[in-house]
Amino acid sequence: MDSAVSAGDYANRRNIAIWLLTCSAMVALMVVIGGITRLTESGLSMTEWRPLIGWIPPLSEAEWQRVFDRYRDTSEYRIQFPGMDLEGFKTIFWWEYIHRVWGRLIGLVFGLPLIWFVIRRRIERPMIPHLVALLFLGGFQGLIGWWMVKSGFVDRDDVSQYRLTIHLGVAIAILGYLLWLAIGLLARGEERAASPAGLRRLSRATAATAFVTILSGGMVAGINAGFINNTWPLMDGGLLPDDFAALSPFWLNFFENHSTVQFGHRILAYLTAIVAGVYWFRARSAGLPARARTVANLLGAMVALQIVLGVFTLLLVVPISLAVLHQGGAVVLFALAIWNMWELSPPRAANV
Repeated sequence: MDSAVSAGDYANRRNIAIWLLTCSAMVALMVVIGGITRLTESGLSMTEWRPLIGWIPPLSEAEWQRVFDRYRDTSEYRIQFPGMDLEGFKTIFWWEYIHRVWGRLIGLVFGLPLIWFVIRRRIERPMIPHLVALLFLGGFQGLIGWWMVKSGFVDRDDVSQYRLTIHLGVAIAILGYLLWLAIGLLARGEERAASPAGLRRLSRATAATAFVTILSGGMVAGINAGFINNTWPLMDGGLLPDDFAALSPFWLNFFENHSTVQFGHRILAYLTAIVAGVYWFRARSAGLPARARTVANLLGAMVALQIVLGVFTLLLVVPISLAVLHQGGAVVLFALAIWNMWELSPPRAANV
């Protein structure tokens, strides 16, 4: 949409954009539900992957007992919840069930309108490869989810932090892709002031550092690294944790040492705040259009709020409600970073 479009064409593009934004909101909520599932230790409660009949929860006491017995065969039950009864199992089961069903709903909400738009020839040709790519990414994400869950059915009490982080990263990538396409469709092709190349680079750096920080948060969650060193700004009195380099080889500390993984997340959060802060400061005097200035201000405010949420989540030793807000804040921050990056992108790069 590098040039102005007719009212009819824009109305059609707006409808497609609303569909993509709906999918974006569902993916964002999926990330939050996934966070709740992880925080409540619910992710291994469903030991079977049933793509077709998995919509149906246990409907009888006999079926509840069957799925509970399967769960009692897992190492998580033996190591972490050896005394759990059926009622306790139902609590964790429902969160994992909601997580899986929500993922299937996203597939339907994306796939069925896509078929309708294609049949009605409402989708412009340059957009089709992007939507096909998203369709395959969504299916691939489902496979990654089961691959992640399977990692917990060995002699351990959690899923692999590596697979969890990959699962999270793909979800965030899908969210960014959906938002980029939707924002481009909503633009009417209006004139936009040229932005300095340095400012564009800063907008990309902000989105990139936010993405990497989210991935590091996945590592923190994957090994429960938020439950130690619950002081700030120092880590139990020091700039570095005492066991920063406890593992060998050294690089392994950044993935499996609880203290070092948390330290890495802190440093990446600070880096994101610095890059976003520099961007916001420079954007104020760059002569950007009103909408771009508004997005920059929202981004700056969200970075500050996210830092506050992260600090209190740490200090209060990861209460579920605050941890969920922190994860949701990360999603909002990344969405704003994508929007901000779009606003500064050259028209050809910003639109498909």
